[in-house]
Amino acid sequence: MRLAELYPANEKINLGSHHFDADAIIRYARQFDPQPFHVDADAARHSLFGGLCASGWHTCAGWMKTFVAFWSAEYIRLKKAGIAPPELGPSTGFRKLRWFRPVFAGDTITYSVMLLTSRPLASRPGRLINTIVCEGKNQHGEPVVSFESIVLEFV
Repeated sequence: MRLAELYPANEKINLGSHHFDADAIIRYARQFDPQPFHVDADAARHSLFGGLCASGWHTCAGWMKTFVAFWSAEYIRLKKAGIAPPELGPSTGFRKLRWFRPVFAGDTITYSVMLLTSRPLASRPGRLINTIVCEGKNQHGEPVVSFESIVLEFV
């Protein structure tokens, strides 16, 4: 089964949620994005953000974590139903990344994915190029992140 047969274009799918607590924000930022407003709550209060907030890259990593969990469960569900799941490959990149507002300590972000297009890869028969829209909204329904990703599919 192809991804486009399983999930029609322009249909948003809820992947799940990820909670961002202060300890996780600081731990991630110390390793990957050690700016004061990500690693020091006091410095963050005096920054333009007004509070400890997650790195945008941490917010994107939260999307990936929820996507992998969703797809792993979906893969098993389809197999149990006797349906051959789409074989997804790596992403060849992303575009249109936007961080709309900070993700603060205590926020829970709900992530989604939506298939935009699916087409054969001209240079490699048996492969498809899927363009997906990846989004996250906070607990107030406000968008925090959005990007388009290109994902290979093997048929």
